[in-house]
Amino acid sequence: MIKNVEELKALAKTVRKDIVSMLTESRSGHPGGSLSATDILTTLYFGEMNIDPKNPKDDNRDRFVLSKGHAAPVLYSVLARRGFFPVEELNTLRKIGTRLQGHPSMKCLPGVDMSTGSLGQGISASVGMALAGKLDKKDYRVYTLLGDGELEEVQVWEAAMAAAHYKLDNLTAFVDFNGLQIDGDITKVMNPSPIDKKFEAFGWNVLIIDGHDITAIQDAIEKAKNFKGQPTVIVCNTVKGKGVSFMENEASWHGTAPSKEQCEQALAEIGGNN
Repeated sequence: MIKNVEELKALAKTVRKDIVSMLTESRSGHPGGSLSATDILTTLYFGEMNIDPKNPKDDNRDRFVLSKGHAAPVLYSVLARRGFFPVEELNTLRKIGTRLQGHPSMKCLPGVDMSTGSLGQGISASVGMALAGKLDKKDYRVYTLLGDGELEEVQVWEAAMAAAHYKLDNLTAFVDFNGLQIDGDITKVMNPSPIDKKFEAFGWNVLIIDGHDITAIQDAIEKAKNFKGQPTVIVCNTVKGKGVSFMENEASWHGTAPSKEQCEQALAEIGGNN
């Protein structure tokens, strides 16, 4: 486990560079929401979750479900860097015959706990995993990441209601609140705000943080672990395309791959040693 914030920041830079590079290679994919979620997944996978790349199906492992499955590049990067498969394989994203499909598949890749892509289904599966943990008297925790646009799916709120009803305090959901979806500003497409008040009304413990502040992410995870009787949602204020100037806060980068020239610029801006 890595708790040092500077080390985690350095790893997050590596993950962001992986995302940009693999999308450039594949000429397809979703950079904006992958980059906005990078600090969250880096903190979880390297500093928090009880997982073992040598035993990816351990019954006692913590679970993670990428409910916004289109952000697969960030998940693939942290899994590779954590040792679940070779880093070199990242260059096969979305290519014929690859294990790194456009959306995560639990049948293809070790470390993927649930196949996702259809929005709303990931959190529903997470609720089932957390309930199973309670029934089996297991100590593992379940984490899931939702997009803010994903909150427009009714299934999300059915899952939220069930999680509160069964008092699933072993479940922590992150909302990547970057304010943009493929069609633009979420408040103009189908406004889900106020996100915090909605989850409170459904019976959740709610925390609001800067989703790029690793210390804040660490603190929120600890608070969620210590809160009993309710599931916790961590609403993370983020920037779509974080770390790349021409992608930041631009809905057009939701599902557009960079050119080789744009890739070089992005890698230079992100910096880091890897």
